[in-house]
Amino acid sequence: MSLNKREHDPVRSLNLLWGSQTTPGRSGLTVRKIVEAGMEIADEGGIEQLSMRKVAERLGVGAMSLYTYVPGKTELLELMVDAANAGLYPTEDIRSELGGDWRDAVRFIAKTNWELFMKHPWIVDLSGRRPVLGPHIFLKYEVELRALEGIGLADIEMDSTLSLILMHVESCARLSNSMKSNRISTGVDDDEWWLNYAPALERMVDWKRFPVASRVGVSAGQAHQNAYNPEHAYVFGLERIIEGTGVLIERGKKDPANGNINRTDELR
Repeated sequence: MSLNKREHDPVRSLNLLWGSQTTPGRSGLTVRKIVEAGMEIADEGGIEQLSMRKVAERLGVGAMSLYTYVPGKTELLELMVDAANAGLYPTEDIRSELGGDWRDAVRFIAKTNWELFMKHPWIVDLSGRRPVLGPHIFLKYEVELRALEGIGLADIEMDSTLSLILMHVESCARLSNSMKSNRISTGVDDDEWWLNYAPALERMVDWKRFPVASRVGVSAGQAHQNAYNPEHAYVFGLERIIEGTGVLIERGKKDPANGNINRTDELR
């Protein structure tokens, strides 16, 4: 039976995530060692390089011995994602730690997640799957929500604002990681790529047909020294999200009786 069609046991999966991962078995292996080996492989070569066989080889054991601890790749990926999110924040009240400004807390949340995606690019490749219900993921969610607690947002707005922040960071990180991978795989950096295409492009394109694209494209290219700058997009978009959240909070203050109700309905 293939991995995709194998019946997934939610109880066993949750037991793996929430139970002890350091208890050694007869072979001396632990769940934590298996997870760490899987993360090393994914960090080095991407998620496509990950397999139970390669994890076993790295640990110097037979592949079948791993299944005593982790039923399969699906569970291993869940454990890896949860482990990668461990210890992200130095305190559970980051807003107080940063002086009480929710905007600074949002910037810190975004920066922390950006660094997570840079350290473990494979996490971005797993987006779109069902959420991992592990203890470190739950704590991360709790800490990030606390940064938005009591600033004038309804509960659904807190969740939606946090989701917007995280999706924005993930999108920019995906582009950044993709551009890095492309440079590595092709052996051509961005400057060389442009030098190869620019002469032919100048001959073939009538720029008078695209006056706005030409003007804006040149300005952006000169500013970024590239067609795209994920880091700039990340900062620019984050500040717009912060501004928009501030507007939402102020609107609620002007209509405290039913502002949250009305604004919640708008999001449905």
